[in-house]
Amino acid sequence: MTTQTTPDAPTGRGYGTARTRWAVLGADTLLAREPLVNLRDRWEYEDGLVLDGIRAVHALTGDPRYAAYIRRNLDHFVREDGSILGYARAEYNLDHVNNGKAVLDLLAETGERRYRLAADRLFQQLLRQPRLRAGTFWHKQIYPDQVWLDGLYMGSVFYARYCVLADRTDLLDDVVLQFTTAYDLTVEGPSGLCRHACDESRRMAWADPGTGRSPHVWLRALGWFVMAMADVLEHLPAEHPGRARVRDQLEDVLAALLRVRDPRTGLWYQIPDQGDRPLNYLESSGSFMVLAAIAKALRLGYLTGDRWEQALESGWAHATEQFLSVDAQGWVNVHRMCQVAGLGGQPYRDGSYAYYMSEPVVTNDHKGVGPFLLAAVEMDRRHGLGAAR
Repeated sequence: MTTQTTPDAPTGRGYGTARTRWAVLGADTLLAREPLVNLRDRWEYEDGLVLDGIRAVHALTGDPRYAAYIRRNLDHFVREDGSILGYARAEYNLDHVNNGKAVLDLLAETGERRYRLAADRLFQQLLRQPRLRAGTFWHKQIYPDQVWLDGLYMGSVFYARYCVLADRTDLLDDVVLQFTTAYDLTVEGPSGLCRHACDESRRMAWADPGTGRSPHVWLRALGWFVMAMADVLEHLPAEHPGRARVRDQLEDVLAALLRVRDPRTGLWYQIPDQGDRPLNYLESSGSFMVLAAIAKALRLGYLTGDRWEQALESGWAHATEQFLSVDAQGWVNVHRMCQVAGLGGQPYRDGSYAYYMSEPVVTNDHKGVGPFLLAAVEMDRRHGLGAAR
């Protein structure tokens, strides 16, 4: 697949422009459309992702409605004694830790004991989480000996934040280990891209018998990974010896993604290195994740240079055209996202190209809405579209 440095500018007629205040429009949509982010009383990682997006909009605008929305939704789950509705530590599922970042935000904001107890509970899971021989956390108890790139976002960013908060800096080496081993186990080599997962035991039918890697690169897995690296760098002390390695990995993976972006839009396909294959499609959740990671890395100085600036601005402009619409109520809809993708399980997911093309493509799933909000906040900051209400 060919690429070019600067994709063409959008030419279609969209529902806004790159300078529309998408962060506020998206947050207000969520408050109106979903007063409760989970109506099934399930402690689900994608809800924490959305609340992280709302927290970013609150930091951008100072609007108290957003802080109240986060607290109302978290308090539905986090009880006074720190127990969490719908959470089961015995599952040793890294997905269940992701919402802990929103818990830590409320702890910092309020100092309330219940949030500290809930955060302690999630941290205790990580202390007991089963591990690969390489030291990386298993993704879930039901997926033994497997690291999935998704898990770095779900568990290890919270891990770093909690260690700093609780003065457990002795564990920051282990935080870095999670990132470096996940990269080493999944990176392809020549392409610089990382496969979705690795089975250290080589028992799974989807695992390459030589490397243990899954058959394909999957965009959203890479999106989770680059967002996680951009986030964890905020919490690793500047003097920590592993920080430079994580920063280098972030730049390397993002550079590899730049090489396979769609030459017309500067966005990414569901299987990003096979954009010219039939059925492949530009996917919104992963594209917004990559754009959010690039924008944050530029803002915090992890990346520098015109190529990153140009890639970000062009990609964002096309993303607003390709993936967003605004309905008659003035609500934002985020389109063209893969609903879910995994490996193994029942029914069995073999990680083939046909499998990734078979998963439903949906609108307004939280796994896409959250990254849209995070990217929108970063872009509104860049464009000076912050505090006005």
